[in-house]
Amino acid sequence: MGLVLVACGLVATAVGTWRGYVVAREAVGPMVHDDGDPTRRAIDASRPLIARMRVRTFARRTAVAIGWLLIATYGLALIDRGISFS
Repeated sequence: MGLVLVACGLVATAVGTWRGYVVAREAVGPMVHDDGDPTRRAIDASRPLIARMRVRTFARRTAVAIGWLLIATYGLALIDRGISFS
């Protein structure tokens, strides 16, 4: 049983860490690379902060990245439980 817990924990940790990294990179990318139409950016900048598309996209992707990292943390807990189970 301990071996199954460790194996599942390793998979959850690897997948959660990788997907968390990928989604966090997608969230930060538009903030670093300022590509796009200057007119559209100016119109978006005139809106309230919460109504801006970039802010909402960043918040959504950050929440998804945190969710994946929570899965990775759960995988670490499974590994710990599996090692202590043996």
